[in-house]
Amino acid sequence: MTLPAGHPPFAAPKLGVLLVNLGTPDAPTASAVRRYLKEFLSDRRVVEIPRLVWWPILNGIILNTRPRKSAHAYSQVWGPDGSPLAAITKGQAEALQARLGDAVMVRWGMRYGNPALGVELQALKRAGCERILFAPLYPQYSGATTATAIDALGAQLAAMRWQPAIRTLPPYYDDPAHIEALREDTARQLRALPFEPEVLLLSFHGMPERTLHLGDPYHCQCRKTARLLSEALAGEFPALRIETTFQSRFGRAKWLEPATDAVLAQEGAKGTRRLAIAAPGFSADCLETREELAIRGREQFEAAGGTEFAALDCLNTSEAGIGMLEALVRCELAGWL
Repeated sequence: MTLPAGHPPFAAPKLGVLLVNLGTPDAPTASAVRRYLKEFLSDRRVVEIPRLVWWPILNGIILNTRPRKSAHAYSQVWGPDGSPLAAITKGQAEALQARLGDAVMVRWGMRYGNPALGVELQALKRAGCERILFAPLYPQYSGATTATAIDALGAQLAAMRWQPAIRTLPPYYDDPAHIEALREDTARQLRALPFEPEVLLLSFHGMPERTLHLGDPYHCQCRKTARLLSEALAGEFPALRIETTFQSRFGRAKWLEPATDAVLAQEGAKGTRRLAIAAPGFSADCLETREELAIRGREQFEAAGGTEFAALDCLNTSEAGIGMLEALVRCELAGWL
């Protein structure tokens, strides 16, 4: 088609995919962690406490005490490419791009920190993506994860005069492709261990118990993922006892139970000597898996009497994980791609 004289240039229409994860500080320093925590913990979806109560606690106590401790934790898992979450999410986007080809542009962003969702959304739009799949990489839905990511998307769209058409990736906690990817990759890692675990803990990120009673489906979806994965592993590992726990308790409120740290100590104390732990609620390894589970979890288990411990990797950029991601994305792009 010949454009009229003087018509501004424009990019040919394309499809876009924006992979989204929680976020990470820019560096393992107290100042960078403070900026990140301020943004994260100021989100009303994350902390459902009245501002008059929460604001003095956040600004007067937490942001003055927690950044240094968290920075030390980040420094233990930080790599040459930055935080594990950022490096792995970038790798997932690159691997998915290779599988989808030139018909789709894949980018990645974080709900908190960098690369910011707004920047990545605008980059897709400038590249000519008039149809975009917004893909939060949370298998289980929660108001504090999936919903706040979609809130942020809505805020960005509200500021755009020419909006792209948007689809969102739904939770995939019980999708057969997800369960099979978890089974395949978990079994592969269990086979490679130098010991045979007696127990496999499936540790999900915790939430205040109050969120369950307010109608958040997260707890039920975690339990279903755990049940389906346990059933899928039973054929190859019939003697393996599999338990479900919840990690990362914070504050004085009652959180979902049983707590991962408490169960690690209990297992060691009652005679379990060989234990593995996996985190099927995380799409990519991060501080909560590499430091809280792999480092502190080992210390807790061994202090209670355990002798053999392994923290399994998340799906990350494994063949099973990327295959699953491609299947989910192609399903949601049906009719567009």
